Amino acid sequence: MMAKEQGQIVVLNGVPRSGKTSIARVIQETFPDVWMNLGVDFHIKCTPPAFRPGVGLRPQTPEWARATPGRVGLEVLEEHVPLLYAALYESVAAHARLGLNVVMDVGHHDAYSKPRSILPDCARRLSGLPVLFIGVRCPVEVIWARREATWSQVRGELDEGVVGSVELSQHAVHSHGKYDLEVDTSVLSPEACAGLIRQRLEEGPPGTCFAEIRGA
Repeated sequence: MMAKEQGQIVVLNGVPRSGKTSIARVIQETFPDVWMNLGVDFHIKCTPPAFRPGVGLRPQTPEWARATPGRVGLEVLEEHVPLLYAALYESVAAHARLGLNVVMDVGHHDAYSKPRSILPDCARRLSGLPVLFIGVRCPVEVIWARREATWSQVRGELDEGVVGSVELSQHAVHSHGKYDLEVDTSVLSPEACAGLIRQRLEEGPPGTCFAEIRGA
């Protein structure tokens, strides 16, 4: 099978447990053609343990919450985050330029110790490629219910720093305010969300948010 001239890119942006991975799985299993899944989970697995979570670093993560022996400190890790994102997006661009479709799950924010402008830089790295930027939303109450069911994390039993990091990310991840399409996984199944994405890809209009974000 010959690859297309350019592959389509779908960027799923949302907080952990918002349902991005489930949507990506449905896209891979049901959309026509080849869809590569390159996102946070993929990239973290490729990253040396000392530098994890890398692109998954959340706002105001307490140092002690990452106190696994051998890990670099938050200050060092944060300095590497822009480079790790750049490498991830360059990989996505390479796949798409070879004609492979890509779905990626991320949690973009700029709530670091200082502004890093990572999202505009990532958008520039996909310049000239078709990108659909999807906001994956989910109320924080549902996020906490999922965290408890999956990771046994009960909100009232966690340190205030961890709770604050989780809840700040709800706002920080969507603070840029620009999406081509938004879905709410508290009311829509992964299949329904994927269906809306497929409809947008087939019927248009093409995504424009990344062009706006990079200032094109």
